[in-house]
Amino acid sequence: MVYFSTKSPSRGASRPPKASAAFNALKRDIMLGTLPAGTGLTELDLAAHFQCSQGTVREALLQLQEEGLVRRQGHRGTQVSDCTEDEAVEMFRLRDHIECAGLPRVMRSPSASLIDDLNAMMAQMLQAADADDELLLASIDRDFHRRILQDARLPALDPILHRCLVHNHRFKISRSRGVRDLQATAHRHRSLIDAIASGDIARASAAMRRHIATIVDFGPDVFPETQQ
Repeated sequence: MVYFSTKSPSRGASRPPKASAAFNALKRDIMLGTLPAGTGLTELDLAAHFQCSQGTVREALLQLQEEGLVRRQGHRGTQVSDCTEDEAVEMFRLRDHIECAGLPRVMRSPSASLIDDLNAMMAQMLQAADADDELLLASIDRDFHRRILQDARLPALDPILHRCLVHNHRFKISRSRGVRDLQATAHRHRSLIDAIASGDIARASAAMRRHIATIVDFGPDVFPETQQ
């Protein structure tokens, strides 16, 4: 029997939750480690828990699979995916390549709304930090970095970056000890905004590389060109 920390719909609800509600609830539990790696997820149990159809659950599980948070293996069923350091290192390296390669393209032709959009998202991150909502902050953080890449006009890379960002945050949360300073996490994005606004490609690239390299301290071997 699998136990979930998420709340079930209240009795007497007019209709069952949509696939997006099941997806968000399961994603939250996976990201926080309430559902640890290897946990089996069955459509029947989930449908009973969320008071919805198995088709709705299946749609949610497919969304989780797209983000790499679960593995669906035919007759073996669905399990929460692993969150290993080796995989995390490669995800950080891939993210570094995508964002740092795309940034010069952004700087050469940024949209008129880019800086305003980034400032608005940083303000939202600060609000999430005030509310002590780490997962909401992480979600806005992902939108922040995807918004930058949007101006690189490389849309096929967006889902790849998104998966890297999800795993970066999951790994960071899983390895953190004690209370995390969410305000500091939000404020880390100020240097990125200022560097991009300056129009200086070298400055912006260095700021992005340092931002990524210092999210989790893997030591100098992962990003040898960055002074941590």
